[in-house]
Amino acid sequence: MPVLKLEQRVRYPPFEPGRFDASALPLARHSWTIESDVTAGELQTILSQQTPSFRLGNEKSWLIEQRYVYQEEVFDDANIPRESTILETGKIPRIVKLHRQGWYLTPNPVHRAVRKFMSFSVMILLLSLGYLFIEPLLNSMGFSGIGTGTVRFGLLDYPALSIIVAPLLVAPLLLRVGANFSDMISQRRFLQSSVMDPVITWGAAPTAGQPLVVTVEFPEQREGWKNIEVMWRVGILPPAREEVFRALGRSKDAQPPPGLTTVLPHHWEVGLDDGTGGGEEAPMERREVRGGLFLRPMRVMEFGGRTAWKPEPLRLDTPPNTWPGTVSTPLIRVHWELIIRIERPRGGSLMFVQPIAVAHSTQPVTVESLPTNDGRSESDQLS
Repeated sequence: MPVLKLEQRVRYPPFEPGRFDASALPLARHSWTIESDVTAGELQTILSQQTPSFRLGNEKSWLIEQRYVYQEEVFDDANIPRESTILETGKIPRIVKLHRQGWYLTPNPVHRAVRKFMSFSVMILLLSLGYLFIEPLLNSMGFSGIGTGTVRFGLLDYPALSIIVAPLLVAPLLLRVGANFSDMISQRRFLQSSVMDPVITWGAAPTAGQPLVVTVEFPEQREGWKNIEVMWRVGILPPAREEVFRALGRSKDAQPPPGLTTVLPHHWEVGLDDGTGGGEEAPMERREVRGGLFLRPMRVMEFGGRTAWKPEPLRLDTPPNTWPGTVSTPLIRVHWELIIRIERPRGGSLMFVQPIAVAHSTQPVTVESLPTNDGRSESDQLS
């Protein structure tokens, strides 16, 4: 009996993907039957009503792929005629409802600067420890030591190098605490302000591979709002952790596969994401708003056009690569969103995020290399 199946294959970049060798990580695979007893004559008719296949990435790197399998062989649907675009009508993933719609704040820029400075501090610490280790050998060879003396604080003596190294380690922690305190104040002020949502109208049905026409109206504009910019972007949201385990043939209580961490109960919920980010995803957040007030960048994403806001319809160019339309399955989540960024003199930029249901184009899509990010809120490049 000839069977037509839809197969999804995913090797999604984990948190901080630059630290991993993509080709060494497992590939999650899941398929299900679309139609049974499909003859060759019926195949074209059935596929003309299905979304085109797509492959984002490649076998040796990160990969997001959806393809058709007919009689246990991959079927190329490039020549299947589709008269019109197709919009998937699946449920909106919870990760979008909780983390990717509504108003968001910009984390204090100190977070990004401190994270870069911490790498420098750790390097200095390791060099200092290495120097102290070999200093006796250098001294025996006639080289006088530098900074190997002692400094007394109270009743204890400390290496002189600690006067240099200790502040380099403690200062970033103090700066991070100060930045978190500033973020908490900004969040409290925002929650007390009750900003009205903008009214967004699409000029035409959003479709992958075509420019977006949108009109944005503000029921109110607050004092201090300066430049307002409108942009859109597409990306791949993390797959559901339990779906990845199921696709890899593992129990949810088993040891996580390479690239995934153990469950972090305070930062991860069933069906939400892969759970690898945890507390590293965002600075300290208030719990009054479920999902937080800081927008997490997608680990795979690409920006389309952006333009200054004006009352009349705006035209936003497509992203550089051609992407598929919206996909909302537990394993693959292709997500499009409109972002309205408002500059403010205090508290950083204010953002409003609106998910976009984007229809697929009529032809299969291929993107050879996926643009990846580390997933931290302070690293989201919106400016």
